[in-house]
Amino acid sequence: MRGEERRHTVDRMSFTDIPTEQTTAVTDAVLALIALGAIALLRRHRHSDPRRVRLWSWVLGILAFAAGLGTVAHGIEMSESTRELLWRPLFLALGLVVALFAAAAIHDWKGQHMARRMLPLLVSLGVVFFLVTQAVSGSFLVFVLYEAVAMLFALGVYLRLAAGRRLAGAGVVAAAIVLNIVAAAIQATESVQFTLGVPFDHNGVFHLVQMVAVVVLTVGLVRGLVRVRAPSARVH
Repeated sequence: MRGEERRHTVDRMSFTDIPTEQTTAVTDAVLALIALGAIALLRRHRHSDPRRVRLWSWVLGILAFAAGLGTVAHGIEMSESTRELLWRPLFLALGLVVALFAAAAIHDWKGQHMARRMLPLLVSLGVVFFLVTQAVSGSFLVFVLYEAVAMLFALGVYLRLAAGRRLAGAGVVAAAIVLNIVAAAIQATESVQFTLGVPFDHNGVFHLVQMVAVVVLTVGLVRGLVRVRAPSARVH
Protein backbone atom coordinates (compact mmCIF):
# COMPACT_ATOMS: atom_id res chain seq x y z
CA MET A 1 0.00 0.00 0.00
CA ARG A 2 2.81 2.43 0.85
CA GLY A 3 4.51 1.72 -2.47
CA GLU A 4 1.30 2.49 -4.37
CA GLU A 5 0.84 5.74 -2.43
CA ARG A 6 4.44 6.73 -3.19
CA ARG A 7 4.02 6.07 -6.92
CA HIS A 8 0.75 8.01 -6.91
CA THR A 9 2.45 10.99 -5.25
CA VAL A 10 5.30 10.94 -7.79
CA ASP A 11 2.83 10.72 -10.66
CA ARG A 12 1.00 13.80 -9.42
CA MET A 13 4.16 15.91 -9.23
CA SER A 14 4.49 18.02 -12.37
CA PHE A 15 5.22 21.58 -13.41
CA THR A 16 2.60 24.05 -12.25
CA ASP A 17 0.10 25.33 -14.81
CA ILE A 18 -0.60 28.57 -12.89
CA PRO A 19 0.96 31.41 -14.95
CA THR A 20 1.97 33.61 -12.00
CA GLU A 21 3.55 30.64 -10.22
CA GLN A 22 5.46 29.85 -13.39
CA THR A 23 6.94 33.35 -13.59
CA THR A 24 7.68 33.30 -9.86
CA ALA A 25 9.58 30.01 -10.26
CA VAL A 26 11.52 31.26 -13.28
CA THR A 27 12.47 34.56 -11.61
CA ASP A 28 13.58 32.61 -8.54
CA ALA A 29 15.81 30.44 -10.74
CA VAL A 30 17.30 33.50 -12.48
CA LEU A 31 17.90 35.15 -9.10
CA ALA A 32 19.82 32.06 -7.97
CA LEU A 33 21.98 32.19 -11.11
CA ILE A 34 22.68 35.90 -10.66
CA ALA A 35 23.72 35.32 -7.04
CA LEU A 36 26.08 32.51 -8.11
CA GLY A 37 27.50 34.73 -10.84
CA ALA A 38 28.08 37.47 -8.27
CA ILE A 39 30.07 35.03 -6.12
CA ALA A 40 32.23 34.11 -9.10
CA LEU A 41 32.90 37.79 -9.80
CA LEU A 42 33.76 38.58 -6.18
CA ARG A 43 36.14 35.64 -5.99
CA ARG A 44 38.14 37.13 -8.84
CA HIS A 45 39.09 39.84 -6.33
CA ARG A 46 39.47 37.57 -3.28
CA HIS A 47 43.16 38.39 -2.88
CA SER A 48 42.28 42.03 -2.16
CA ASP A 49 40.30 41.15 0.98
CA PRO A 50 39.79 37.38 1.47
CA ARG A 51 37.63 37.64 4.60
CA ARG A 52 35.30 40.21 3.08
CA VAL A 53 34.89 38.15 -0.08
CA ARG A 54 34.28 35.00 1.98
CA LEU A 55 31.59 36.65 4.10
CA TRP A 56 29.74 38.18 1.17
CA SER A 57 30.04 34.90 -0.74
CA TRP A 58 28.22 33.18 2.10
CA VAL A 59 25.46 35.81 1.91
CA LEU A 60 25.04 35.31 -1.83
CA GLY A 61 25.47 31.54 -1.68
CA ILE A 62 22.71 31.05 0.89
CA LEU A 63 20.52 33.45 -1.10
CA ALA A 64 21.08 31.29 -4.19
CA PHE A 65 20.15 28.19 -2.17
CA ALA A 66 16.93 29.83 -0.93
CA ALA A 67 16.04 30.95 -4.45
CA GLY A 68 16.63 27.42 -5.70
CA LEU A 69 14.23 26.05 -3.10
CA GLY A 70 11.73 28.75 -4.10
CA THR A 71 11.99 27.61 -7.72
CA VAL A 72 10.93 24.12 -6.72
CA ALA A 73 8.26 25.26 -4.26
CA HIS A 74 6.58 27.58 -6.79
CA GLY A 75 7.24 25.65 -9.97
CA ILE A 76 6.34 22.08 -9.08
CA GLU A 77 2.90 20.74 -8.23
CA MET A 78 3.12 18.86 -4.95
CA SER A 79 1.13 18.07 -1.85
CA GLU A 80 0.78 20.79 0.77
CA SER A 81 2.68 18.69 3.29
CA THR A 82 5.64 18.39 0.90
CA ARG A 83 5.52 22.12 0.19
CA GLU A 84 5.55 22.86 3.91
CA LEU A 85 8.71 20.77 4.26
CA LEU A 86 10.37 22.92 1.57
CA TRP A 87 9.40 26.18 3.28
CA ARG A 88 11.27 25.19 6.45
CA PRO A 89 14.83 25.16 5.06
CA LEU A 90 13.89 28.13 2.85
CA PHE A 91 12.92 30.27 5.84
CA LEU A 92 16.03 29.13 7.72
CA ALA A 93 18.15 30.15 4.72
CA LEU A 94 16.47 33.56 4.52
CA GLY A 95 17.06 34.11 8.22
CA LEU A 96 20.74 33.33 7.81
CA VAL A 97 21.06 35.56 4.72
CA VAL A 98 19.80 38.54 6.71
CA ALA A 99 22.03 37.69 9.69
CA LEU A 100 25.14 37.37 7.52
CA PHE A 101 24.26 40.56 5.62
CA ALA A 102 24.30 42.40 8.95
CA ALA A 103 27.61 40.73 9.83
CA ALA A 104 29.09 41.82 6.49
CA ALA A 105 27.95 45.39 7.16
CA ILE A 106 29.64 45.30 10.57
CA HIS A 107 32.81 43.96 8.92
CA ASP A 108 32.86 46.87 6.46
CA TRP A 109 32.14 49.38 9.24
CA LYS A 110 34.11 48.18 12.27
CA GLY A 111 36.43 45.57 10.83
CA GLN A 112 36.81 41.81 10.87
CA HIS A 113 37.38 41.44 14.63
CA MET A 114 34.07 43.08 15.55
CA ALA A 115 32.29 41.12 12.82
CA ARG A 116 33.76 37.89 14.16
CA ARG A 117 32.59 38.72 17.68
CA MET A 118 29.06 39.58 16.50
CA LEU A 119 28.66 36.69 14.07
CA PRO A 120 27.52 34.03 16.60
CA LEU A 121 24.90 36.41 18.02
CA LEU A 122 23.62 37.36 14.57
CA VAL A 123 23.44 33.76 13.38
CA SER A 124 21.59 32.87 16.61
CA LEU A 125 19.08 35.63 15.86
CA GLY A 126 18.63 34.15 12.38
CA VAL A 127 17.85 30.76 13.91
CA VAL A 128 15.46 32.36 16.42
CA PHE A 129 13.69 34.05 13.52
CA PHE A 130 13.31 30.66 11.84
CA LEU A 131 11.85 29.13 15.01
CA VAL A 132 9.37 32.01 15.29
CA THR A 133 8.20 31.44 11.71
CA GLN A 134 7.46 27.83 12.65
CA ALA A 135 5.30 28.92 15.59
CA VAL A 136 3.53 32.01 14.23
CA SER A 137 0.97 32.19 11.43
CA GLY A 138 1.65 34.75 8.69
CA SER A 139 5.32 33.86 8.91
CA PHE A 140 6.39 35.91 5.88
CA LEU A 141 5.28 39.09 7.62
CA VAL A 142 7.59 38.09 10.48
CA PHE A 143 10.40 37.80 7.93
CA VAL A 144 9.63 41.22 6.46
CA LEU A 145 9.84 42.83 9.91
CA TYR A 146 13.05 40.98 10.75
CA GLU A 147 14.60 41.90 7.41
CA ALA A 148 13.49 45.54 7.71
CA VAL A 149 15.36 46.01 11.00
CA ALA A 150 18.55 44.46 9.61
CA MET A 151 18.38 46.31 6.29
CA LEU A 152 17.77 49.70 7.94
CA PHE A 153 20.79 49.07 10.16
CA ALA A 154 22.93 48.13 7.13
CA LEU A 155 21.63 51.14 5.19
CA GLY A 156 22.70 53.46 8.01
CA VAL A 157 26.15 51.84 8.04
CA TYR A 158 26.78 52.25 4.32
CA LEU A 159 25.36 55.78 4.17
CA ARG A 160 27.77 56.72 6.95
CA LEU A 161 30.67 55.04 5.17
CA ALA A 162 29.74 56.77 1.91
CA ALA A 163 29.37 60.19 3.56
CA GLY A 164 32.79 59.86 5.16
CA ARG A 165 34.34 58.38 2.01
CA ARG A 166 35.63 55.54 4.16
CA LEU A 167 34.81 52.71 1.77
CA ALA A 168 34.77 52.80 -2.02
CA GLY A 169 31.44 51.61 -3.41
CA ALA A 170 29.58 52.17 -0.11
CA GLY A 171 27.04 54.46 -1.78
CA VAL A 172 26.30 51.83 -4.41
CA VAL A 173 25.84 49.19 -1.70
CA ALA A 174 23.44 51.58 0.06
CA ALA A 175 21.45 51.89 -3.18
CA ALA A 176 21.28 48.08 -3.37
CA ILE A 177 19.91 47.98 0.18
CA VAL A 178 17.23 50.53 -0.73
CA LEU A 179 16.22 48.32 -3.66
CA ASN A 180 16.04 45.33 -1.34
CA ILE A 181 13.79 47.26 1.06
CA VAL A 182 11.56 48.21 -1.89
CA ALA A 183 11.43 44.54 -2.92
CA ALA A 184 10.38 43.51 0.59
CA ALA A 185 7.67 46.19 0.61
CA ILE A 186 6.33 44.89 -2.70
CA GLN A 187 6.28 41.35 -1.33
CA ALA A 188 4.46 42.44 1.83
CA THR A 189 1.72 44.45 0.08
CA GLU A 190 0.74 41.58 -2.24
CA SER A 191 -1.02 44.10 -4.50
CA VAL A 192 1.65 44.79 -7.13
CA GLN A 193 1.20 42.90 -10.39
CA PHE A 194 1.57 43.49 -14.10
CA THR A 195 1.74 41.67 -17.41
CA LEU A 196 4.77 41.88 -19.68
CA GLY A 197 4.06 39.12 -22.16
CA VAL A 198 3.49 36.90 -19.12
CA PRO A 199 1.78 37.80 -15.82
CA PHE A 200 3.80 38.71 -12.72
CA ASP A 201 2.28 38.80 -9.25
CA HIS A 202 3.92 40.33 -6.15
CA ASN A 203 6.25 37.34 -5.80
CA GLY A 204 7.57 37.66 -9.34
CA VAL A 205 7.99 41.44 -9.06
CA PHE A 206 9.78 40.92 -5.73
CA HIS A 207 12.29 38.67 -7.49
CA LEU A 208 12.76 41.11 -10.36
CA VAL A 209 13.67 43.93 -7.99
CA GLN A 210 15.90 41.57 -6.00
CA MET A 211 17.79 40.68 -9.19
CA VAL A 212 18.59 44.35 -9.78
CA ALA A 213 19.54 44.73 -6.10
CA VAL A 214 22.02 41.83 -6.29
CA VAL A 215 23.62 43.28 -9.44
CA VAL A 216 23.92 46.73 -7.85
CA LEU A 217 25.28 45.20 -4.63
CA THR A 218 27.93 43.31 -6.59
CA VAL A 219 29.02 46.47 -8.41
CA GLY A 220 29.42 48.26 -5.08
CA LEU A 221 31.36 45.42 -3.50
CA VAL A 222 33.69 45.07 -6.48
CA ARG A 223 34.43 48.80 -6.40
CA GLY A 224 35.51 48.46 -2.79
CA LEU A 225 37.67 45.43 -3.53
CA VAL A 226 39.36 47.05 -6.51
CA ARG A 227 40.31 50.10 -4.46
CA VAL A 228 40.94 48.33 -1.14
CA ARG A 229 44.70 48.96 -1.29
CA ALA A 230 44.24 52.73 -1.57
CA PRO A 231 45.13 54.41 1.75
CA SER A 232 41.75 56.16 2.01
CA ALA A 233 39.64 53.20 0.84
CA ARG A 234 39.26 51.45 4.20
CA VAL A 235 39.42 53.17 7.55
CA HIS A 236 37.85 51.58 10.62
